[in-house]
Amino acid sequence: MPVSRRAVVGFAGAGSALVLAGCAKSGPTSLTSSPASDTSAPAVAATSATPTTAAPVQLTTSVTDGATVPVDTLLTVTASHGSITDVAMTFTDPKAGSQTIQGTMSPDNATWTAGSLLEPGMKYQVVVTGHNLEGVDATTTTSFTAQNLSLKQQIMPSIVSGGTVGVAMPVVVKFDVPVTDKAAFQKHMTVASNPAQEGSWGWLSSTEVHWRPKEMWKAGTQVTINIDVNSIPAGNGTYGQKSVTGTMTVGRSVILNADLASHYMTVVIDGATAKTIPITGGKPGFVSRSGKKVLKEKFSSLRMNSETVGISKSSPDYYDLSNVQYAMRETDSGEFVHAAPWSVGSQGHANVSHGCIGVSTANGAWLFANCKVGDLFNVTGTSRGLEKGNGWTDWNVSYDEFRKDSAL
Repeated sequence: MPVSRRAVVGFAGAGSALVLAGCAKSGPTSLTSSPASDTSAPAVAATSATPTTAAPVQLTTSVTDGATVPVDTLLTVTASHGSITDVAMTFTDPKAGSQTIQGTMSPDNATWTAGSLLEPGMKYQVVVTGHNLEGVDATTTTSFTAQNLSLKQQIMPSIVSGGTVGVAMPVVVKFDVPVTDKAAFQKHMTVASNPAQEGSWGWLSSTEVHWRPKEMWKAGTQVTINIDVNSIPAGNGTYGQKSVTGTMTVGRSVILNADLASHYMTVVIDGATAKTIPITGGKPGFVSRSGKKVLKEKFSSLRMNSETVGISKSSPDYYDLSNVQYAMRETDSGEFVHAAPWSVGSQGHANVSHGCIGVSTANGAWLFANCKVGDLFNVTGTSRGLEKGNGWTDWNVSYDEFRKDSAL
């Protein structure tokens, strides 16, 4: 497996950084410090030749010397008739050089457990030192190789959520290869918040999963996301390619209530009405969707071409606008809130757009300055509903309904 791909991690979204962790696991085998050409059976570590009445310490690893082992192997070392004094587990990355795997020791110093699974295709060495009850030392060295994986066998996660976000922002995680065993992955994915809020994962598909709180976030909440799936088996011969972490901060509450029957939008900031804005929505044939929509993207200027939403040049409804200002995306199907100076005369009176919510340039600038990714557009007043997954639609179902899409 090319190491270069595993070294590259994406974090899409509203400007957040990620911290990456590495991969690793295998079948049990004992090892010894004595030379052995047959690795098919466990061997017992050689000890010092110093005369002693105590039994020699036996140092055993869970991986056979010279073997090729699965990447989801979690290596352990055990000692009997004595204790472990040191474990050095290393592998050499062609780009990063020698890497040391940290681990944890049991309170009685009889068991050492690696802190991570294996990196595919890497050659490992484990040097273990221990002594018996009389302090006589013994050392074993084990070398093995982690199984190699193709790119199609490795699943790269990316966290979309990050930065300062609105109170409706879900945690959004995407995978570049489908996850077959969603439960296996979900067991290694956590979201922690301060203050703590109840929430759940819900899978939209085999390549996208969201986490939302039971109620919308409290302003000021700090959120930490940990997708610890490196080398975790995901079914169908695939494994997590990297572990990623991310953070986001919930900013002030901004709720935009757009009533397309009355043609007005009320902007509520931290529970108080901040502004009421005349609007226009989709005309017959292009009716805007009603529903709870989360602001996904912001563009100070955006080209809008009707061919991207299925309206050809031959249609009387064709349009190609090179400089639509203050565009804020509501849906993946192309609904935005944006400045529409050409429809000011209809704003507050009639719906004349192709599905977007149009406002004046001045109001568009104000909205753009006061809104952020994760704010909620609560659109009402039309007979057309919002399809699940057409944008971040997590708030259009109850919490209990959302939790039905959890894999656990």
